[in-house]
Amino acid sequence: MKAKINKNHDIINEISSMLPKARVAKSHKEAEQEIFHIRLKELRKKMNIKQEDIESFSQSSISKLESRKDMKISTLLEYLESIGLGIEIKVYPKKKQIHSTEEIILLKK
Repeated sequence: MKAKINKNHDIINEISSMLPKARVAKSHKEAEQEIFHIRLKELRKKMNIKQEDIESFSQSSISKLESRKDMKISTLLEYLESIGLGIEIKVYPKKKQIHSTEEIILLKK
């Protein structure tokens, strides 16, 4: 299985190197959004909670929320709290020239 993952990774890297950097960056952002939606659904299912079981949202609201392209942090907090989960948001420097590698907890709820 690991060999297959490496082979797929190599192919992705090869194709990415042939595309404009802006297109690759846009594709990565879109992929991250899709992964986020999948993870929200998986979290709810892992907690054995159906969409209609969440009292603070309607079933249709949950469906829309789990496929939304963008979401307010307050909505995410409410959703996670309603399925019995907390959240921690960390910040860290992205640029290597910043000497501090310390992560700072911005929010823990």
